[in-house]
Amino acid sequence: MPVIRFVREGRDVECYPGENLRDVALREGVELYGLKGKLGNCGGCGQCITCFVEVVGESSPGSLSPRTAVEERKLQRRPQEWRLACQSLVQHSVLVLTRPQAGLGDAEARIAAAKAEPLPAGPTAWPVAESEAEGAAEEPQQGQQPEALALEQPGSGESTTADEEA
Repeated sequence: MPVIRFVREGRDVECYPGENLRDVALREGVELYGLKGKLGNCGGCGQCITCFVEVVGESSPGSLSPRTAVEERKLQRRPQEWRLACQSLVQHSVLVLTRPQAGLGDAEARIAAAKAEPLPAGPTAWPVAESEAEGAAEEPQQGQQPEALALEQPGSGESTTADEEA
């Protein structure tokens, strides 16, 4: 399962195949935007080009989904390694440099260190929501009868089961 290594932040973030890179970064508190992007971004529609990132080196060809038509048009004068995070779906583990247009004093050293350390395996299954897990535990297994429901007789203060009523 994919792990995104954010080089600038020095963080490894786990995600699931097909997750949107922008959504993962924002969920994990990774800052994608410079000042202009913070003041006004399109919210992930691919129109403002403020969430672009650089896929570092040859971390994994095909680690992100192919460039969309929006990316091709918006990033036509930018390096081929640059992607719009809002248009990129994570397929495999990848090294990402956020805000590549902003200077990073020790960029070469950080990138070399990020490439040298192997990416962790990441999660092996999609998460199960707590309510789904509880609902599955309460359902009777095949061949089992659900427990009789207790019904209260109106005005009597006594309770009977649904089976006794029938």
